[in-house]
Amino acid sequence: MQYLERKCSSFCVDNIVYLGSIFRSMAEQEKTETKLKLATPGSIAVDAVLVVAFFIYMYTVVSTHVPSEDPKMIHFWGAFTASCLAALFWLALQMFRVVYKAQRESKKK
Repeated sequence: MQYLERKCSSFCVDNIVYLGSIFRSMAEQEKTETKLKLATPGSIAVDAVLVVAFFIYMYTVVSTHVPSEDPKMIHFWGAFTASCLAALFWLALQMFRVVYKAQRESKKK
């Protein structure tokens, strides 16, 4: 790597790295790596079932905590809160899937 400023013998965070060499090496690495298919129709179906089940569970939990007597507001805010939590669960599930596959592939090599 080329530095625009002086080289440090230890790790320096105040030096600016020449970005051209970084981007070039990333492009070369991408060409050499094989593409790993992260989502299959089966995994998407499993994720959908898990997210719907999580939504239903979270709806039953959070709807009892809505500070209202109106059933429409209880349903609305319970569903709204459960949908946010279900979306977060979906993101966590996707991150788990990617990390798990990457760890499995690194053990094979």
